[in-house]
Amino acid sequence: MLIDGEHDIVAARVKARDASAALGFSAQDQTRISTSVLEAARTVLIAGSAARAEFLVDDDVRPPRFVVRFLANPGAGERLRALRHDHSQATLGLLAAQRLMDYCAIADEPDGATSISLAKTLPDSAPSDGRALQSVTEALTRQSNEDSMAEVQRQNRELIAALADLRERQEELTRLTRELEDTNRGVVALYAELDARADHLRRADESKSRFLSNMSHEFRTPLSSIRALSKLLLDRIDGDLTEEQEKQVRFIRKAAEDLSETVDDLLDLAKIEAGKIAVRPAEFEVDTLFSALRGMLRPLSPGGAVELVFESCEGIPPIHTDEAKVAQIVRNFVSNALKFTERGEVRVAASYDDARRLITFSVSDTGIGIAAEHQQVVFEEFGQVENRLQQYVKGTGLGLPLCRKLCKLLGGDVSLASEPGRGSVFSATIPAHYGADVATAHPAASDTRPAVLVVASNPIERLDCEAALRESAYRTLHAATLDEASRLLVRTQPAALVLAVRPAPPEAWIWLAALRAQAATRSIPIVVLGETQDRNEAQALGATAFIEKPVGGGALPRVLDAVTGKGRPS
Repeated sequence: MLIDGEHDIVAARVKARDASAALGFSAQDQTRISTSVLEAARTVLIAGSAARAEFLVDDDVRPPRFVVRFLANPGAGERLRALRHDHSQATLGLLAAQRLMDYCAIADEPDGATSISLAKTLPDSAPSDGRALQSVTEALTRQSNEDSMAEVQRQNRELIAALADLRERQEELTRLTRELEDTNRGVVALYAELDARADHLRRADESKSRFLSNMSHEFRTPLSSIRALSKLLLDRIDGDLTEEQEKQVRFIRKAAEDLSETVDDLLDLAKIEAGKIAVRPAEFEVDTLFSALRGMLRPLSPGGAVELVFESCEGIPPIHTDEAKVAQIVRNFVSNALKFTERGEVRVAASYDDARRLITFSVSDTGIGIAAEHQQVVFEEFGQVENRLQQYVKGTGLGLPLCRKLCKLLGGDVSLASEPGRGSVFSATIPAHYGADVATAHPAASDTRPAVLVVASNPIERLDCEAALRESAYRTLHAATLDEASRLLVRTQPAALVLAVRPAPPEAWIWLAALRAQAATRSIPIVVLGETQDRNEAQALGATAFIEKPVGGGALPRVLDAVTGKGRPS
């Protein structure tokens, strides 16, 4: 059609709206297309004399597009390009068309003419198999009886509807903004409350540790006296004992020794919690450790019903850690296994993971086993599980919690795999070289790779992440607590953050929400490591990605590449 005056501009708008309606565009898109055509037609008319408008469906591209093209006479091109750099109404109209359409461009044609092309991708509901072109043709050949005033009135109605929709969206945006502000204030308040509670618990824990330490020391003196006096009686220093008297004194001595072991465990726990127990790393052979333990633990084996087996340590290199504490961990594992194994064997083994530089000591038994719902209880202080052997064996529930704390002190952690009636496997995994995790937490200053902050209370998970990223395009920073991670984020801006939400998901979720609420940390990509049931919560609170534990293969580097776009060192 020819564009030669204001009436033709209005007619072009009507035809554009009718054609877009025939192609299945929504009411909003029809308004966008017709408005863009109106502005483009007016711009062409301002730039020169009469122009020609073409309406077509471009099937040569995928997805197909509805195209409106205006062909201006030769000589109009310079004026059109000049209009783009001033602040006239025509320029503003053309800019509006560029925003409303998927494509808007000015081009020189082979015959010297200049064109303005507008394009909008066809909706999924558009007619197919050539019917789209037929629909456009029918809409363009249809004669409209409406005059310019009627079209202006229609345009006004569309404008009013658009303004009403805009006002509704603005109100919705205001409401959502208020809700977000309320949520942010709530998260900050929860985080402050969590800090206060953590501080209260910390003080209570310190008081408990001081009490245990003091009481343990107070118990030791009378217990030492009881053991010394009972030994004097059994050695007949003050005369002979009758058979009954000897039996009773032996009971006294055995009870004093058992209580002394409990006191020692309590004192060790108190020292660890107070940070007053020292780690004395030294290099030693695992085979030498096993030889010493074999002689020490064999008397505990209940006759021939249960065999105590130490597997070969061939191929395991020397390790550098606290030998006494490793021996205490394995000794407690074996003692516990022997108590609850009536027949079969208790097997002690060690395995070395060269890639992660970790060594695992495991004690497996063929005992009564532990149900899944009780497996966490046995690692809690004074925690005991009811079973049929409980009345025959004695214990305070301190040995396994002490093992866990000692293992964490050495930079590792314990684990348990068990099935009722089939036995249990207790494992302690620690770095083969004490302090290795600390060393990797502060990489060399010359390492310019993007930093990834790994936040995990479990040192094994930190080592797993470090091993997964060792040969990648990223360097790792480690934080064992949320407080430590917060302090690191004040000093540095990592390329990404990896958050292990277990074993305390509530605190981790609150911290994650707080990161997303703060402007300084809102843009940091956060990858959450967790169990299957943690996925939805992580996504709801703004995690960029989720990885189900354990971390393995190249999953972590691939996810970090996706969320950061920094697959290569800068």
